[in-house]
Amino acid sequence: MTKKTPKADALISIKKASTLLQKIIKMMEKDEYCVDIMQQNLAAIGLLKSANQKLLTGHLDTCVTKALQSKSPAKQKKVIEEILQVSKLSNK
Repeated sequence: MTKKTPKADALISIKKASTLLQKIIKMMEKDEYCVDIMQQNLAAIGLLKSANQKLLTGHLDTCVTKALQSKSPAKQKKVIEEILQVSKLSNK
């Protein structure tokens, strides 16, 4: 049995969101009820947020851990700056 990685889990969520976005486009083209469209939109946003969280978890467990354990202050600083940048973007 192969172990699922956070990145593989994130990909599943992103594919589901993609399918949902196609459904939303069709709903809008058919001029369906706005609240129904908004509910589907929020579901897609939830899937994308979930995917982002899974990607962050995997990154922290692998790349960030490796960089912080390295002897390179430059690598350590870079990885911390990257996390801070992504954190700022996710809070917008």
